Amino acid sequence: MLVLKCSTKLLILEKMLKSHFPESLKVYGAVMNINRGNPFQKEVVLDSWPDFKAVITRRQREAETDNLDHYTNAYAVFYKDVRAYQQLLEERDVINWDQVFQIQGLQSELHAVSKAVANAKQLDLDIKLASFKAVHFSPVSSLPDPSFLTGSPPRLTYLSVSDADLLNRTWSRGGNKQCLRYIANLIACFPSVCVRDDKGNPVSWGITDQFATMCHGYTLPEHRRKGYSRLVALTLARKLQSRGFPSQGNVLDDNTASINLLKSVDAEFLPCRFHRLILTPFSGQARL
Repeated sequence: MLVLKCSTKLLILEKMLKSHFPESLKVYGAVMNINRGNPFQKEVVLDSWPDFKAVITRRQREAETDNLDHYTNAYAVFYKDVRAYQQLLEERDVINWDQVFQIQGLQSELHAVSKAVANAKQLDLDIKLASFKAVHFSPVSSLPDPSFLTGSPPRLTYLSVSDADLLNRTWSRGGNKQCLRYIANLIACFPSVCVRDDKGNPVSWGITDQFATMCHGYTLPEHRRKGYSRLVALTLARKLQSRGFPSQGNVLDDNTASINLLKSVDAEFLPCRFHRLILTPFSGQARL
């Protein structure tokens, strides 16, 4: 195991990962954020350098940690050789198996290998797998005409940390204090877009996560079918692109409305899928 700390080598890694799109997108986004101030206190673990075969991004060991917060305790994975990924997992200090955490990536062996290593270590874990369509936005050269917002109270802007409670309540993955803190940190650190009503409350929004992924795109039910979601998605994609980030996202197979929206803006559905594992030690094992 090698923790890559040299800023020059991290920039080189960023360029190297770009040549392995789309499978490397999650790790690439995390490394880009590390190279641009590292607001989420991440670090990179490799099997070797410079001819690496597996790379994992994780929370810095010295960062403050809540062992029940799988949102923040997140690992992104890319490998050229799945055996190298397995060997990294088998090492003692790569993963903190005592906490609730997630592993995510765009390669199909992620679940089987992670589960096999956990079993070999005789860890008593609950492992939940979610799989999504992975998407990438083409360069956004022009945005929908926002004039329909200018003649009425709604306006296009960005989120503030004070909006985190609303996002926590409306996110299917939210509704708890860990998610509330996580969303507040995402809003504080990364690009967001929202439409606000005449009282200044968000009615439609999108945020960016620690892997430079567009997420939690949502419009309140009473404000749907007004073109807000399309405007928010394209504006956020363009904002990311203007900063040099790939505009990537994930969507569940049964989310017909979002899939239709993505098709309408010519988003590319990638040949690989996004896989997210949430690993939870059984009661009493996670260290508070």
